[in-house]
Amino acid sequence: MRKTKLIFFVLILSLFCSVSLVWSSGGAETVKIGGLIPLTGPLAEFAQGMRLAGELAETQFLQAGFPIDVIYYDTETSAIPGVNAARTLVDIDGVVGIIGASASGVTIPVAESVAIPSKVPQMSNASTSPVITDLPADEGQDFLFRTVVTDAVQGVVLGMLATEEGYKRAAVFWINSAYGQGLFGQFKVSFEHRGGSVVADVAHDEKPAPTYVSELRKIMEENPDVLLCIGYPGHATVYLKEFFEAGYDKTTDLLFCDGTKSVEMPDTLGAETLAGFKGTVPAAMASKSLDNFNAGYTELFDAPPPLPYMDTFYDAVAVFGLAAAAVQAKGLPLTGANVRDQLRAVANPPGVEVYAGVEGFKTALDLIKKGTDVNYEGASGSVDFNSKGDVSTPIQIFRYVSASPYIEEVRLVTDIPEK
Repeated sequence: MRKTKLIFFVLILSLFCSVSLVWSSGGAETVKIGGLIPLTGPLAEFAQGMRLAGELAETQFLQAGFPIDVIYYDTETSAIPGVNAARTLVDIDGVVGIIGASASGVTIPVAESVAIPSKVPQMSNASTSPVITDLPADEGQDFLFRTVVTDAVQGVVLGMLATEEGYKRAAVFWINSAYGQGLFGQFKVSFEHRGGSVVADVAHDEKPAPTYVSELRKIMEENPDVLLCIGYPGHATVYLKEFFEAGYDKTTDLLFCDGTKSVEMPDTLGAETLAGFKGTVPAAMASKSLDNFNAGYTELFDAPPPLPYMDTFYDAVAVFGLAAAAVQAKGLPLTGANVRDQLRAVANPPGVEVYAGVEGFKTALDLIKKGTDVNYEGASGSVDFNSKGDVSTPIQIFRYVSASPYIEEVRLVTDIPEK
């Protein structure tokens, strides 16, 4: 069934790409958007889900009569390949917007070296580093956006969760990147503000290592109550295997975050070894758009969306598509700068609320063509960009369980203090 639907999608995509669709007063110009995803590297588990979410948005826009082409390249979860891929998207493919990257350590150099100098808006669906909010290169430029909440928020909830679980002495094993530094720093502030103590912290390289035995030994010398794992599945799968083999789980619990929320780690490590341990991840509240996204994804791919940052990738495609439609409706050239100028116009209030899905996109496109303001309410939440390009969403607390799909949603945290 899934293969049949994918073949059908490819046929429909080919048809729409070869036929000029009339949407506005002239022929509709296919909107080219870049997708920087980590097909390889320590974040590879997340890439296919992002791509499928993007394909869902493309399919629905085509059904709504507005052609979009998302062009994907692999960042390898590394800065240099990511920057090179972004340059290709801008200089060769001629995209008017870039979605990605996933890792903050890739998103930032892409923004500084490609997106901002080229005046092509970049919208990360998964980079959560607080550094992105005030990136010096983007000061006064306004070309860097994201559809995911900053770790200045997630770190607070991690500290709250550790306190709720009764932990007093935490150790942190964190990835040495903008993402790891930002989340670790905010967790430390939040946890210690609530009376806890970070008794050890060790950074590891972005490139996965074959073993982390010496780093674990150093961390565990301090006898922590809990080990917070800030990184990606490509790292955590290795060191958690060594963690359990050494018997550290007899005295120390585990705590996870968005980067270590994984459906592959329980398969590799044994679901029973992770069962009961909790973590945090940016998440959306129940909404019409989220229901539409989940239903549309399940219909097209025969399964619900399994991983974080699929809804945020979908919303990035949606916002770029609606912004491009607004540019065309105004009779302006389809350039990156012009698309940037319309992002808040289609995503922020005021305006008629419009939603995810084919009918939602049809309604939005009709209103835009008539010159009516719209306010896209996304699957991941209200995609209302502030002056820094940031959005605000709740944080989900999840728990690993022993039965497939191994992840249970516990609750949403919506009332989040500053620290």
